[in-house]
Amino acid sequence: MHINPYGEYAVQLGVELCNVPPASPEELGSRCSAAGLVVDTVPTEEDLRDTTAFLDEWVGVVDARTDVERADILNDLLARASTYPRLTDHAGDGWYKHYRDPKIALGSVVRALVSVGTALHLTGRGMDRLGRCAAADCDAVFADVSRTGRQRYCGTVCSNRDAVRRHRARAAVGRSR
Repeated sequence: MHINPYGEYAVQLGVELCNVPPASPEELGSRCSAAGLVVDTVPTEEDLRDTTAFLDEWVGVVDARTDVERADILNDLLARASTYPRLTDHAGDGWYKHYRDPKIALGSVVRALVSVGTALHLTGRGMDRLGRCAAADCDAVFADVSRTGRQRYCGTVCSNRDAVRRHRARAAVGRSR
């Protein structure tokens, strides 16, 4: 099976921005750049507001109870994305698909890219490969890119902490017998 890497990096950007929202336009721009997104405009307060509003909607895809509900929410986000896929050779490094118009505002780029990336991720890996951490004290979002498709935690810290908690609970029951 071929999995489109555009989906993985874009959905991971959505996850990261959702879990730790950027505090300023500059931070939004630098985090998008660090994720591999070409930021060709100066990020503004409006970009930050647009991105925050989009992520508030996007988390509905994460929290959807059924595949149909997840698809309906994502289809609405895709319909409101600001652009359509296009071929580009910006920077002369070869032709590839780009999910934005030239010089579009960063908030609109994030909406289009994360929406398309999420659609590619879910259709390429499975509609259940987006969720919330199973640890009782964490509600972080994750995109399951594991080989097995059985990810339950946002990362190893929560996974290990939950395993220790379960082990201690079993040991306490054993001691009380």
